[in-house]
Amino acid sequence: MSKYSVVELFAGAGGLALGLEEAGFATKALVEIDKWACKTLKKNRPNWNVIQGDITKISQEGIRQYLKSNYDIDLLSGGYPCQSFSYAGNRLGIDDTRGTLFYDYALILNEIKPKMFFAENVKGLVTHDKGKTFKTMIKVFEDVGYEVVYKVLNSLDYGVAQKRQRVVIIGIRKDIKSKIKDEFEFPKPYKEYLTLKDILKDVPPSPCATYNEKKKEVLKYVKPGGCWRDLPDDVARDYMKTTYFMGGGRTGIARRLSWNEPGLTVLCTPSQKQTERCHPDELRPFSIRENARIQSFPDNWEFCGSLSQQYKQIGNAVPVNLAKEVGLSIIKYLDKLKENN
Repeated sequence: MSKYSVVELFAGAGGLALGLEEAGFATKALVEIDKWACKTLKKNRPNWNVIQGDITKISQEGIRQYLKSNYDIDLLSGGYPCQSFSYAGNRLGIDDTRGTLFYDYALILNEIKPKMFFAENVKGLVTHDKGKTFKTMIKVFEDVGYEVVYKVLNSLDYGVAQKRQRVVIIGIRKDIKSKIKDEFEFPKPYKEYLTLKDILKDVPPSPCATYNEKKKEVLKYVKPGGCWRDLPDDVARDYMKTTYFMGGGRTGIARRLSWNEPGLTVLCTPSQKQTERCHPDELRPFSIRENARIQSFPDNWEFCGSLSQQYKQIGNAVPVNLAKEVGLSIIKYLDKLKENN
């Protein structure tokens, strides 16, 4: 039996929820608006209480009616989108966040008052709008009754063969924080990194997007670990158009990965020119199951919908093993509360 309960918002295809389940949480409800992501959740976990709906309505109606009982919730989890706020009157409070999905996250947090919350987001949230957006969020969390700590974590440090940085925000209800003198500890990095060679052995066959012939003609010049700089000059000029003259950087264009490196951030569409991730040996993107492995999903986690829907669900997910490691740190902290009671 799991010791602790979790409700998840913006659940997507279940990377965060699966990681928390592996850490030892019992999932009591998941909110997600996308019907294909909901089908994915229900297919893999028929026992999960999946609420397919608009969080802006659910936050107004109250989420308790969906929870099937009035029990205490230990953790609220989920990554809300990063959006700008109005800063009306510079009050830096919850009203400034109206009209954004963060507002609805905060309303549900205020309604169910879990012992802790776990939010994750893009690394850029910390500096978004010169830090004002993040400052407002922290202020709202504090007003709702939580002490907040945060840290930018790289999935690569936690048994995920992918360079993917996310800001992890942990909130502890103030009455609980007063009982536990210790600070919350983020998970310690693993000692070794995984490469694509480590995780892409014996991948089950699965659907895969394709490159058009023109793109194949370009990428055939790129060696593993290389990018547009490997291209003959005339090919580079034609393929890159105006970006050719921008000089340094832009190593994502015509990028081919190497077996001896980790993957780059898995994206929602597999063949955009600015952010290509070509297979090390073949003239194609990674397949559905290869991308799922790079996100540390197990092979038996199935994705529903069209090929583009499946790529999108995998690209939007929190890497399972990163979620598990943060979940274990949260459980360690909640165990201290039990010891003090």
